[in-house]
Amino acid sequence: MQADNDPTSEPEVPQPSPAVEPAPDDSAMDPWEELEADAAKWKELSLRTAAEMENLRKRTTREREEAIRYANQRLLEDLIPVIDNFEMGMQAASQDTKSMIYIGMDMVRRQLNDFLAAQGVEEIPTTGKFDHNLHDAVAQEDCAKGEEGRILKVTRRGYKLRDRLLRPASVVVSKVPTPAEGGAA
Repeated sequence: MQADNDPTSEPEVPQPSPAVEPAPDDSAMDPWEELEADAAKWKELSLRTAAEMENLRKRTTREREEAIRYANQRLLEDLIPVIDNFEMGMQAASQDTKSMIYIGMDMVRRQLNDFLAAQGVEEIPTTGKFDHNLHDAVAQEDCAKGEEGRILKVTRRGYKLRDRLLRPASVVVSKVPTPAEGGAA
């Protein structure tokens, strides 16, 4: 404390602080460049956020359209066995095509087919070659002529809802007998 009051000591000269005068360093940016870099960073962030929002909007729109498009899928899957039973009834009633029962059932079948078509349901084609994506092979039968893998019979019809498989068609497929099987028979 005495040194503070000593008249013989020289007064202290204040030294400039480093915050007031920047040192001539190459790594230090000028304030204008710092602002430009900061603005570029925020611009990039806003562009990325806008792109993410656009992708989210597109994805939710696509998911909503798909949900609407396939909303009845479960109902239609449950309706298919009913249609199968109805078709069996039609086969039994087809012995007398002049009867009122058959005529009435035929009208209902046409309405059902129109309804299914309006919903986007279509029957899977069962002619030609077996396709494991659309058909379910329940049996194989020897077929002397023709190629292997050809559909011979349909045991249960299959359906698609637009591009989705509701139920594969159950089919019997041909196979070419091996020489040992053909000679033994």
